[in-house]
Amino acid sequence: MRPQTSDGYTKRTMTLEAFSDTIIPGERRFPGDRAVAGAASGGGAVAAGAVQLLEWDATGVTAGLDDFAALLNEHARAYAGQSGLTLDDSVPEFVALSFEDRTELVRRLVAPGHPEKQIWISIALFANMAYDSAAHMDTAEAIASGHPGLTAMGFALPESDGLWRFRDYSYGRPLAALHPDTTPSGSPA
Repeated sequence: MRPQTSDGYTKRTMTLEAFSDTIIPGERRFPGDRAVAGAASGGGAVAAGAVQLLEWDATGVTAGLDDFAALLNEHARAYAGQSGLTLDDSVPEFVALSFEDRTELVRRLVAPGHPEKQIWISIALFANMAYDSAAHMDTAEAIASGHPGLTAMGFALPESDGLWRFRDYSYGRPLAALHPDTTPSGSPA
């Protein structure tokens, strides 16, 4: 495989997408998509922006992404050898695994006692974070763009002025009585 395509799609990106898709699967983005296995309907971690979140310097993992991807591909090569699998060399090794084999490899990497467990759990958490909270995006923009995780969770839309107000209590009832000196804006007197 070429290290980078003309559109900037790198071996690292493909590998990170495949890992993220293993954590929260989604549907293929286009026919022949190899990174996203298509194991679930709707958008998963990749559509939610998992790689964009990983590449955001605020995460603290950006500098190590090349090493993470290379290490994951080394593990995929070893897994394939142990399992008697022949990998397609036109894509990164982890991407060449079936969804079931990707899942099994990740299960092994995050298992208690694995020496690299913390690394893989950290990367997996970013896939979850991208899907569950769109942490790398402005919430209003994420909702407006149809972010798959926020949409799936039924995240409330802002009001016409762009602000969120929750007129109905999330538990169906107030949790405590308002203090008698609370102002209409919600500030204490």
